[in-house]
Amino acid sequence: MKNQNTIVIPENPLSRFLFNDTRSAFIWLLIRLYVGYSWLTAGWGKVQNEAWTGKYAGMALEGFLNGAMAKSQEGGDVTGWYALFLENTVLPNAKVFSFVVAYGELLVGLGLIVGLLTGIAAFFGAVMNVSFLFAGTLSTNPLLFILATWLVLAWKVAGWYGLDRWALPKLGTPWVKKKSF
Repeated sequence: MKNQNTIVIPENPLSRFLFNDTRSAFIWLLIRLYVGYSWLTAGWGKVQNEAWTGKYAGMALEGFLNGAMAKSQEGGDVTGWYALFLENTVLPNAKVFSFVVAYGELLVGLGLIVGLLTGIAAFFGAVMNVSFLFAGTLSTNPLLFILATWLVLAWKVAGWYGLDRWALPKLGTPWVKKKSF
């Protein structure tokens, strides 16, 4: 029973098509493959690099972090609070974060390419993009962040041409009671 004070605003046709209609899935497939390939290649390069995950793990990240902290000086590209976070949390644990970044990028890329838990993979990709942006790195991060955000919004159909087509009906959603399978 709906509350008498509830106002339901109908969704516009374009949003309904893009975010709820499987006919838009081909658009999302193209975006998913582009973003996934970008993450997969970035992650694979880091996983293969000794300075990220090998004998010298953490060295590449330390160099990146030192550059970011240098950008936090007066009028720089990195805000003070983020520089403090990098200096006090990430830098002392650079080796651990190095593995998290490298394998995180790889897993986000794989998830998007195969279309498994697409919305979750895109969300974590967007989190990494924002982290890199906060650290003063522009590169492709703004574009990938926008595309990842759209993929999060389109989670119901973005993985239609992928494993989500079968996985999501089996997993269900937290807001709908699911019969055991």
